[in-house]
Amino acid sequence: MSLTTRSRCVVAAMAALGLVTTTTGVPAAVPDAERYWHRWRGPLDTGEAPRAKPVLTWGDRQNVRWKVEVPGHGKSTPIIWRDMIVLTTAVPAGGAGPASAGGTHDWVVLAYDRSDGRVRWRRTVHTGTPHEGTHPDGTFASGSAVTDGTRIYAFFGSRGVFALDMSGTVLWEKQLGRMQTRMGFGEGASPALHGGTLVVNWDHEGDDFVVAFDSATGREKWRQSRDEPTTWGTPHVATHGGRAHVVVPGTNTLSGYDLETGTLLWRAAGLTPNAIPSPVSADGMVYAMSGFRGNALKAVRLADARGTVSPGSGLAWTYDRDTPYVPSPLLYRGGLYFLKSNSGILTQLDAKTGEPRYSQQRLEAVANVYASPVAADGRIYIVGREGSSVVLAAGPTLQVLATNTLDDRFDASPALVDAEMYLRGRRHLYRISE
Repeated sequence: MSLTTRSRCVVAAMAALGLVTTTTGVPAAVPDAERYWHRWRGPLDTGEAPRAKPVLTWGDRQNVRWKVEVPGHGKSTPIIWRDMIVLTTAVPAGGAGPASAGGTHDWVVLAYDRSDGRVRWRRTVHTGTPHEGTHPDGTFASGSAVTDGTRIYAFFGSRGVFALDMSGTVLWEKQLGRMQTRMGFGEGASPALHGGTLVVNWDHEGDDFVVAFDSATGREKWRQSRDEPTTWGTPHVATHGGRAHVVVPGTNTLSGYDLETGTLLWRAAGLTPNAIPSPVSADGMVYAMSGFRGNALKAVRLADARGTVSPGSGLAWTYDRDTPYVPSPLLYRGGLYFLKSNSGILTQLDAKTGEPRYSQQRLEAVANVYASPVAADGRIYIVGREGSSVVLAAGPTLQVLATNTLDDRFDASPALVDAEMYLRGRRHLYRISE
């Protein structure tokens, strides 16, 4: 067999396994899981899209490839796999009106076509009346879906966990009970998926736990009790030394569990009340933070994390200023980026040492921010609530490359794939590309 023929056979075999693509501009042999935004914090679960090259500038009349209306209400980030976009939403009876307790809703998983925004399928997974309301800025569909390319998983809190095939057929579902959230602020965490295990956190004002399911069958693999007030942070799976750690943020503790068994591996002192931002990790380090009624950032070195984590025993460094309330951090090219509370005041730390590269830098274009920062192709994208966005150059100094505006409001985080950005506004989904 010639070298050319052998190469073609290898590429064909990898394509059959979903490991290569043929889309123009995307290198062969790029794994799908590295290319597509298949979970709410992206391919690496850090906010980075390592293969994407999105546009620099856009506006209502510039680089909006399409814009489609999304039924109901939701703040979840779109996820993308190959030619399909998936969103979660909650549709009040009659299809319109504000989300509120006391009215019947449909909890829906929606799939759109990447090329033109048309609806490919719509699946109602639950119909009922919410037992409590949400925060004024919240919705009943704030958690994002996740996919492994074979199945789609959606967590609607008190409405259940649902697994669907890529055509929208429900394969299994699990009911976990009824959450009672702090101040009736509602539910919003997303599920975490690693290998064949789906992890859901259930911290509320009742009995707390973190639970893992076999992603193919829905069989419960393990469940661990917790003692936390309501948290909204999505679990993060960090790997080191052949072991996967399920990292779960909390007000009382920051905890790491063994993905396979659920065994508690380590525990550090907790973060602030209303823990919302999701952790990130790279190079054997985990970073967790929150910023409501206080400031807390902890960097945990997994190689040394056993039992109680403290300075000199797994806790590499801490930081106690300007941490975020709602937006999650971005970990990109050795920098840890985060916003102060829900504002456009940005800090970047050296991820290894915790030393500031810059801090308290005010981004004039984005005064208020709920969406989490994302990055690709040497750029950082931060989307404000009032429709303005800022694009920065990644690096040790702050450099604004562009500011952009759309006539909409944005709380959901952006998703980056190939040369495209997807933005979910209050009532519309946008594809931003040339």
